[in-house]
Amino acid sequence: MAGDKLSRTAVAERALQIGDEYGLEAVTIRRLAQELGVTPMALYWHFKNKEELLLGIADHALSTVRADREADDPWQKQVRAMVEALLAVMRKHPILPDLLALVEKSRTASFTRASNDALMLLTRAGFTVQEGYWIASYLMHGVIGLLQAQPEGPPHASPEEIAEWRRQRRMELVCLPPDQFPMMVRFGETYAEAADPERYFAFGVDLLLAAVEKMAEGPAGASPTGP
Repeated sequence: MAGDKLSRTAVAERALQIGDEYGLEAVTIRRLAQELGVTPMALYWHFKNKEELLLGIADHALSTVRADREADDPWQKQVRAMVEALLAVMRKHPILPDLLALVEKSRTASFTRASNDALMLLTRAGFTVQEGYWIASYLMHGVIGLLQAQPEGPPHASPEEIAEWRRQRRMELVCLPPDQFPMMVRFGETYAEAADPERYFAFGVDLLLAAVEKMAEGPAGASPTGP
């Protein structure tokens, strides 16, 4: 067995792939060992039990969510980059929201580092450390909310299934009594158009960050202290 196949990163990556394809409940030490062609005991060098495995998956998945402290970019741009990185990894790995709700995130180095990066940037913006943590939590859960409400239909559905889902959604809304719900009927008609997920997510990120930037300018948040 090649050493790189059993590296901690390789094991976590394969576990993440299994979860994305079959769901979080499919991620087990036994199944993962079968996928990698080893015995379950071989994996215990890296993860002693399923709890540690799930923590390892979360840690691996969040490794790209970080701020570059060496950059001269303003805090707004760096926070946006972190939010966009979190959104990108969650779009790529749809099990992440459920996984992060299940594990103790603070026990993963990647989450703790990302939180620390966010706090450094947000205190530069003039917020207190406590306010910065509230904001970081708001941004993380805001990203999860964007994913849960995404307009293109159920994740991993085929184009045909998505088209049918949108057709049914449109019919549900346009059949409402127009005298009682005129705006919902009007909104229902938008399902006749092709979904534009990139515009949706860009709009959502702008919406999330606008609140943070506005508070940094007003009396509820101090004026930015950094560039």
